[in-house]
Amino acid sequence: MTLNIEPTISRYIEVITPNLQRGRMRTALFDFDGTISLIREGWQSIMIPMMTEILLQTPRHEDPQTIKKVVREFVTRLTGKQTIYQMIQLCDEIAKRGGTPEDPLFYKNLYNERLNVHIQGRISALKNGQAAPGEMCVPGAFEWLNILKKHGVRCYLASGTDEKYVFEEAELLGLPPYFEGIYGAKDDYQSFSKKVVIDRIIAEHQLHGSEFTTFGDGYVEIEDAKSVGGIAVGLATNEKDRSGIDEWKRSRLISAGADLIIPDFRYAFELEEYLFAEE
Repeated sequence: MTLNIEPTISRYIEVITPNLQRGRMRTALFDFDGTISLIREGWQSIMIPMMTEILLQTPRHEDPQTIKKVVREFVTRLTGKQTIYQMIQLCDEIAKRGGTPEDPLFYKNLYNERLNVHIQGRISALKNGQAAPGEMCVPGAFEWLNILKKHGVRCYLASGTDEKYVFEEAELLGLPPYFEGIYGAKDDYQSFSKKVVIDRIIAEHQLHGSEFTTFGDGYVEIEDAKSVGGIAVGLATNEKDRSGIDEWKRSRLISAGADLIIPDFRYAFELEEYLFAEE
């Protein structure tokens, strides 16, 4: 479904929430995969078929099309949370269909094994210098991070991907100097969430409302930003082509409460002009 939202101020920035309180940003939180990094582009094409395959082995499964639709819905809804939550939901779906699920960690490890095969060439290319970090990032990401740095905005990175992978991939992309904190999923998954990180940042820096902004392509970080009165910028990036809007992402981000929709950071100076304009 294509949503027609007005007003837009340009072909690049789509304003979903008019009359935002702008010019006050002090701190920003970024999602990682799909917002900054494209190393894991195509992860859904690994997770969704894997889960569909598993559910088709249950005693009371539906037809493949129905199963795939069920899987896509919960994978998308939980995008932004730690990967383990998608696996917990998979276990629930297995049980609903008369199966006996393994521990969620079993399925998370199986998924990571398959995904690591999918992205190994990208990791190797970054390590041996065959690919530049910018080739594996959302277009304009470094330009935007440098703009925020110029304005004195503190930046943090939080991902639902396992911490060890986030640290490794962020390092390969040269991202640590831009962020005061980088966070990823932990084995003790109940001790970490983007909401926990957001609450900690807001308390530590005594932030109010639009002094805090989130940039993300997932449902979770958009909802978490709005829950504390911050500004939520949705990245509806077409990850495969690295250009244009993914309409399906866009509609999901709008329904989650995004204030702005952008395709990427390609027009970083235009975004700067809008977000740092005082209203």
